[in-house]
Amino acid sequence: MDPLIILNSLIYAFLGIVIFIVGFIIVDKLTPYDLWKQLVEEKNVALAIVVGSAALGICLIIASAIH
Repeated sequence: MDPLIILNSLIYAFLGIVIFIVGFIIVDKLTPYDLWKQLVEEKNVALAIVVGSAALGICLIIASAIH
């Protein structure tokens, strides 16, 4: 396999992960409460579903934009 294809795949994967992290931080800052405390300490299942859905949505947008 061509090493350039592998390098391009790694660059796009890294770029997608970085964009996802930035997007998730923005979602965390826009919410009026501390997401980590609500999810881990208080075990808010409804919020976990919403945050998981938002994460999947962000990932789909990033994947479509990069592809």
